[in-house]
Amino acid sequence: MKVGIPEPLRGYTRALEVEARGASVHELLDDLERQYPGIRFRMVDEQDRLRPHVRIFVDRRRVSDLSTPLDGSEDVQVLQALSGG
Repeated sequence: MKVGIPEPLRGYTRALEVEARGASVHELLDDLERQYPGIRFRMVDEQDRLRPHVRIFVDRRRVSDLSTPLDGSEDVQVLQALSGG
């Protein structure tokens, strides 16, 4: 399925959109990590939770549970807020 990548993470993918697979959001993030080492840690913390500044939308619906199932036909967008001063 297609995954939209936010600007702050494009250093890993070199693309606005990439292809990834997974039966759940967790598996999708694991596939992204396999393809683009280091990207998952920028989205998920050590407790396996989304970082506070990361939002994942599946078919325009925000999901925060990484066990959310996917069937492969969804449109997935990763958004990342910028913070700091």
